[in-house]
Parts: sequence; C-alpha cells; structure tokens
Amino acid sequence: MKLNEILGTEFPIIQGGMANIATGEFAAAVSNAGALGLIGAGGMNADMLRQHIRRCRELTQKPFGVNIMLMNPAAPEMAQVVVEEGVPVVTTGAGVPSQFIPAWKEAGIKIFPVVPATTLVKRLEPLGVDGFIAEGTESGGHVGELTTMALVPQVCEITDLPVIAAGGVASGRQLAAALALGACGVQVGTCLLVSQECPIHENYKMAILKAKDSDTTVTGRSVNAPVRILKNQMSREYLKQERAGASREVLEQFTLGSLRRAVLEGDTKTGSLMCGQNAGLLHEIRPLRTILEEMCRDCGETVRQLAQEAAL
Repeated sequence: MKLNEILGTEFPIIQGGMANIATGEFAAAVSNAGALGLIGAGGMNADMLRQHIRRCRELTQKPFGVNIMLMNPAAPEMAQVVVEEGVPVVTTGAGVPSQFIPAWKEAGIKIFPVVPATTLVKRLEPLGVDGFIAEGTESGGHVGELTTMALVPQVCEITDLPVIAAGGVASGRQLAAALALGACGVQVGTCLLVSQECPIHENYKMAILKAKDSDTTVTGRSVNAPVRILKNQMSREYLKQERAGASREVLEQFTLGSLRRAVLEGDTKTGSLMCGQNAGLLHEIRPLRTILEEMCRDCGETVRQLAQEAAL
C-alpha cells in the first residue's frame, strides 16, 4: 500500500517536522498542496503546540500531523495535547516513544517513529506503531550515520510495516529510487525550504539555492549530537572548538539560538542553516504544489522509462 493510501493524501510524501520552521500555517499549506504537512514541535512548549494545531485546522480540511522531539522536556505534555486535539498522525524523533504509544493508539493516532538504524525498529514494532521513517544521514538537521541507500532496505528486511524513506530526496528520480528500495513513500524537508510558502527568511532560501553538493557539514558528532548544516562562519568555529575537545554543554551554549537567527533574521554567518546534501539539486523558489507535482510526475516517468529499458 502506498503512503498516500495509508494517510489519505494525494501524494506519497510527508513534510519533515522542522523545528522553528514547520508552523501550523506551513503544515496546512503542505497538506493543501497534496502531501502530509507536519507541525514541528521542537522549540515549542505544549501551549504553543496546541495553538499551532488549532491554526492548522483552521487552514486545512486535509490530514496533517505533529512531529514530537522526545528530548524536549515538554514531550509528555505534548503527547497529551495531540490526543486532546485529535491529531491524526504523529511522528517522533530523538528518543523512544514507548510510554506514549498506548494513549496514542487508543486515540486512533497513526504513529511513525523516525529511525536512524534498525535497532529501534526491533524495539518499537511490538508496541503497535504503524510504520517507520527510515532517515539517512543525507538529511538536514539531526542525523544518524547510515545512508538512506543502506538504511531503507535493511529496515524493510526486518519489518512488514510500512517504511517511509527520508534523507536526500528532492526529485522524482530519488522518489522512484526510494520506492525501489522498498519504501511506500518519502519524507522531504530541504526541497520544501525553498518553496514560496516556507516561512524561513529569504537569506536562508538563497543560501540553499547557492549551495553545491559538498556545501554541508555535520557538527557535533564527537559529542553525540550530530547536526547537518550549511558551511558558514558558525560551523567552522563550532568544528574548531569540537576538534579542540569542547564539551557538549559548551558547544550547545555556542549554538544557542542559532537556528532561530537563521530562520527569523536571515543570519547566514552565525545562524544554523540546517540543510540536506541534496541542496545542489535546488535552483529556484517555487510553489509547494509545483514542487510536489513535479516530483510525483518525474517519479512516474522514471519508473516507466526503467520498465521500458528492462523490457529491451
């Protein structure tokens, strides 16, 4: 079964739950464009999340969801908010949602944990989740070690639940590749950052459009807090401090507020410009609907072309 059939969307695509970016308004815009919009609860408290959910519901009649970063101290309250507000889909990251699953299942919420490795799949499948988002290290923001190409088929091999591929997907060819690996659909983030509707500062968008394939780097690997961002003054200083043996606490203090500076102020020098390795494929700012339609159309054309070549 394709992801769009599972979620009731037009396209087999989920928008990533990007903290400080994926607002209720943006999630609604994505849902109205045919994918599943997600409200990114990272950086919010429970009251803020409730407000964004209600704003999203005002703006769309389509399905939408919430991404909860489980490292957030407010995660238990957020877990209750999604139940009270009748959110249809929840994705999770940065932790294990075991304690919240029974209440979510009772409320009829579909649950898709983000997994960077197969270990979590084995732990969570018996608890009744509805599928997994297998996210490779190509993605922007918080990342694991495995590539999407390596991770997705290994997750598919050990579970019969739906698997959604994430990390490095920005085109129809990559969507087709994800389906070939066994995924039922994809989660995308970076390619939606350069949509007209995305609320990030224009400087942030232009930095992504100017980026080449090798213009991202991963900070924080040595302190078990890896994050992929565009290379800039902040990333160079961070990596310098990291090589010198700075502690996780010192590094976290150094980057405090850097994502918000990038998103709201357009600070491309000391801001954290979270972005995936596929930035080199992005060349213009376009409407969400155009991005999603082209991805699915090109996926279909790629599959048909491969079928024709295989038949020769």
